[in-house]
Formats: sequence, C-alpha cells, structure tokens
Amino acid sequence: MKFVALVSSGIDSPVATYMLARKGDDIILVHADNTPYTDNRDREKFTRITHHLKKLVSGSLQAYIVPHGQTLAVMKKNCKAKFTCILCKRMLLRYAEKIAKREHADALIMGDSLGQVASQTLHNIHVVEQAVQMPVLRPLIGFDKEDITRIAKKIGTYELSILPAQGCTAVPKKPSTQARLDDVITEETKINVADLVEQAIKNAELLFSE
Repeated sequence: MKFVALVSSGIDSPVATYMLARKGDDIILVHADNTPYTDNRDREKFTRITHHLKKLVSGSLQAYIVPHGQTLAVMKKNCKAKFTCILCKRMLLRYAEKIAKREHADALIMGDSLGQVASQTLHNIHVVEQAVQMPVLRPLIGFDKEDITRIAKKIGTYELSILPAQGCTAVPKKPSTQARLDDVITEETKINVADLVEQAIKNAELLFSE
C-alpha cells in the first residue's frame, strides 16, 4: 500500500507516519509551508524530521512542501476567524488527496488525537474529513499526549519536533470547537477552493525522493 501523510514539524504527525509506515510499502510526506505565518525554522524542522523518518522506514519515501501561506491569507481575509483551523485542515487534506491521486496512493494519514486541540474534537474531525473522499487514517486517535511523546522519544523524532520555531500566527484566539458542516461550507463559498488547491499543488516543491 501507498500512503500520503500530512506531516507538520510537531510531535504527533511524525509518530503517526512512523506507525503506519510499517503497514505500507511507500510513504509520501506532505508539509504545508505557512510562511509568512511561520518562520523558516518550521521548514528546517520538517526537513530534519523527513531525513530521520527515512532511516526508520523500509519502503520508499518522498516529501513535498506545499506553499500554504497564500491560502491562509485568503481565508483570513474572507472567512470568519473562528473557522480558520478547520478550513485550514480541510485545505491540507485536499492537497494531500490531490497528490495521492497523482501518485496512486491508497489513503491519507493525519496525526490527530481526539480532543487534544480545538480542531480535533470529534465534531470537528468529522467536519474536516468531509473535504475529501479518500480514507483518512488516524493511528493516534485514542492516544494521549504522554503516549505520543513516549513513542516520539523512542523513535528519535521528539528532539527534532521540539526544536524552537515560531508557532502559526494564523490561529484565531477563539477557534470553533463545534463547527457545523453547512457553516464551514458556506465559508468556503467565499473563496475559490479549487483554484487555491491547484495553485498550491502547482507550486509544491519535491524536497526528497528515495
């Protein structure tokens, strides 16, 4: 099987990727570059995590960096702030699905852990995954932070994930925890979703392929 994993520079998603890499023959990592809402250290951390993950997986590994800052800017300008994180994750899944279809992958991987942050309430997880048709695998869904951190330390990604970097400044002060799908879809009518996805994928950078 071939999987496309959404990987940030944080603790959770590299662990999720590692756990399912054992079930797949090929892994494609997709990282969203949120510049100017993050700094270059975020990209550097992802690069280091990518090279470390390659040492841990037996199959082939590719890594793409998708420019996401422009999409965030459009969403912040046109959509209600409280939905920013949900709209963001829906766009990330669309990027991943687009690459997955091109690469003939079977499923998408996310590092969600139930209830850990506002966008990972059960309600919001359901709303987010409605953006795509491919299966979305979440191997950490029932884990708590201590569980995930323990695995990250064991596989050597923890030290890389906690390196200093600017957090995403696009995150709203009061994110929605119980978003309704119809409200989110209404917000998406205020932007050109298809065009934003197309432009982001067109400008995606293949960071690593082996």
